[in-house]
Amino acid sequence: MFMIKNVSKFLFGDSSKESIIEVPQGQLYLVRPLSVKGYSELIFKDAAASIRRTGQEFQYQLVIQRAYEEGEEELIADEEGEDAALEGLSGDKDEKTFLLDESLQFRTDIRQTGEKVFAWRDLSGDQGDLWEFVCDRSVQAGTVSTFEIVAAQCQYERKYRKSRDTATEDDLKQFYFVDEPVPDASPVSSPTTKSPAMPTLPEPKQALPTPKKSISKGEIANKSSKRGNVPVKEEKEDKPTIAPPAAVRPEGREILADEAAELHLFDFQSGTFLLQDPAVKATVSETGNWEYWLQVTGEERDWLGQPVVPEINPVFNFEYLSFIFNHYLEDGSAFSWLLRFKDTETLERFNEGLMQGLWEHLNQTKWLKAKDNDREYVLEAFQDLTMEDQEGEEHEEDEEEEEEEEDEDDGQRSEHYDSDESEDDVNTREEDGDANSQLAVGYKHDRSFVVRGSKIGVFKHTPDNHLEFSTNISKVQTPKGKLFSPTKVMLHGEDTNMILQNADNPNSLYRMDLEYGKVVDEWKVHNDIPVNVIAPESKFAQMTGEQTFLGLSRNALYRIDPRLAGDKLVDSELKQYVSKNDFSAAATTDKGYIAVASNKGDIRMFDRLGINAKTHIPALGDPIIGLDVSADGRWVLATTRTYLLLIDALQQSGKNEGKLGFEKAFAKDSKPQPRRLALTPAHVAQFQHETKAPISFTPARFNTGVDSSETTIITATGPFIVTWSMKKVLAKRKDPYSIKRYSEEVKADNFKFGSDKNLIVALPNEVNMVAKRQLQKPTRESIATPSRIGDNRRSNTRKSYLGRNDIVNSPY
Repeated sequence: MFMIKNVSKFLFGDSSKESIIEVPQGQLYLVRPLSVKGYSELIFKDAAASIRRTGQEFQYQLVIQRAYEEGEEELIADEEGEDAALEGLSGDKDEKTFLLDESLQFRTDIRQTGEKVFAWRDLSGDQGDLWEFVCDRSVQAGTVSTFEIVAAQCQYERKYRKSRDTATEDDLKQFYFVDEPVPDASPVSSPTTKSPAMPTLPEPKQALPTPKKSISKGEIANKSSKRGNVPVKEEKEDKPTIAPPAAVRPEGREILADEAAELHLFDFQSGTFLLQDPAVKATVSETGNWEYWLQVTGEERDWLGQPVVPEINPVFNFEYLSFIFNHYLEDGSAFSWLLRFKDTETLERFNEGLMQGLWEHLNQTKWLKAKDNDREYVLEAFQDLTMEDQEGEEHEEDEEEEEEEEDEDDGQRSEHYDSDESEDDVNTREEDGDANSQLAVGYKHDRSFVVRGSKIGVFKHTPDNHLEFSTNISKVQTPKGKLFSPTKVMLHGEDTNMILQNADNPNSLYRMDLEYGKVVDEWKVHNDIPVNVIAPESKFAQMTGEQTFLGLSRNALYRIDPRLAGDKLVDSELKQYVSKNDFSAAATTDKGYIAVASNKGDIRMFDRLGINAKTHIPALGDPIIGLDVSADGRWVLATTRTYLLLIDALQQSGKNEGKLGFEKAFAKDSKPQPRRLALTPAHVAQFQHETKAPISFTPARFNTGVDSSETTIITATGPFIVTWSMKKVLAKRKDPYSIKRYSEEVKADNFKFGSDKNLIVALPNEVNMVAKRQLQKPTRESIATPSRIGDNRRSNTRKSYLGRNDIVNSPY
């Protein structure tokens, strides 16, 4: 115990140092004892292993970094240029990071030959796959032992969320995986004691378990005529996720569904669904006042009960006869459950009962009052449409990623602004009580504008895809001198103006002249009609001198013309509704077609103002908080709090075949099939397991540009940036989204104009431009490991914070 305490004090003592301990020389291997891909692969010929702090308390990373021989960096620079050298020295190809968690089963081994090895599980690989770091012979045995102690202490802190100083030797024993074998990293031939696994089928998006086994890629279960091939593997887990106690069941009224099923729980340690009970009853019942309850009960216990609300994130997979959903406790903890039914008919009955309860809860209208087509639309929207990868597509995707690596700079630039900051202050947290809240990206000029309280920061996009602080507009105030914090902003008039709204004056808008950095006009829109939403006249109107733009109140859609005398609302292009439509968002196409969404969840498509909508997309029930449309009008993208909807507006059949829903109405029996883009319930549970915060998406957007097509979708929730690949979504591919986690909440996000390769991200006190390829597939490690704010391997040449002399009030 004395030695452990001394190790802690000596190594952990200086919190200003990023690395706690380091082994400077060794080789990194990926070992696959059971794989047909090859037994062992040398990843880094020369590398260093270290344990680093992260930006989050109690979180540490095992880092393996490639080491370059003397003069190699200069050689790359001579052959390919300086930027290529910098890019070559960054990114995943030169550094592997692993969250120090007990699931890695990190262990050490000193062989009879004197070879010293670190080994840990490859969580994204197949069964038995290991990473191995073979230390250089110059590394002392004591260093290896100390490294193992530090790794155990870091895992202790992560698991128990408290200091390593509280850990006894017995506490740390659970993190020494001495019984796990460490095969040789580079044998002459593969071991003869084990034969390679047979080639496997692709893993479905949400593989299904069989009793006493957990789901993973690598093994194939017996084929069933009903269920198809289900990948499973045997896996020992020390401490699987334990089901929480069930909530008290309220008194029910009408039963909407009552079906038999198997019950499985997602295990955070193994990343698989584990069987909990082979025979349960899943019941959906009405409990009154548009409230519904889901109860799952076995022969010996009540497993769970919870309200039927959007947060359960329901996903129905008819291929595997399953229903996957999230379950929340009062403390915000999330668990992911899977119900598997015996046949399609049983699942269909449960599907309709559950969706009836959810739809009635959201719409407060009886399910049977909805039209047959609308009910079918709702049921289809919540089916799992993502299928398995097609043969050869993985290689094609790899080629795309290689092309991006050639084109993109891997650096990330972080900027923040604070008029009170001194030159010596590198603390990125602001002390003005405000936080970044909104982001406007320039189309005409390479600028981004970030709203922070009554200030606006201006950032320049550099040719090498970084953000460079330009100036700070320190006081946003009305022409009469009243300070305010803009609640809505929109660039206008070739990016020379910015339209602002003050929450205290909802019937007016303000024009800021960006050349002077001050508000110069107040536009009164209408005495009786407020402005709740503003949108450009057309997709790229801000690149032109177009003066007019669109405005929405809760029940009206109209044009605003600042050149009019008096009120700026154009009366001849006003469309008011008697019913409470509760409009919430709008977007326009390149031709000026208009999409309007509401808090009820429905979407209307117009070809021009002042008339009835050509197409009305029915509501699923969740309020729509954001809307975007592709430039050509083909795709409509709606954002709700927990999922996105991607709608194809092109008519595929009938008399209006080839026409957009903006131009001609869809036939009554041919509403467009929605694609519901959501995080998998297992990922949602992992997100909330790590952050203790519910899913809450920012308004999603397509990448956009005059000469570019929409290929990627961006949104964020909590500290996570999420992007969807349009190609994967439309091809019904698995794993259609990628993520990047920060240590703070993402406040706003968008693409750099004209490309999908670079993302602009506003954190509470930082603004980053990050390469899209830095996002990763969602795994336990990528979900749990935050990026360090301001992380930038080029910081030796660029300052990543701003001093007092960098601040310009106005003008600029």
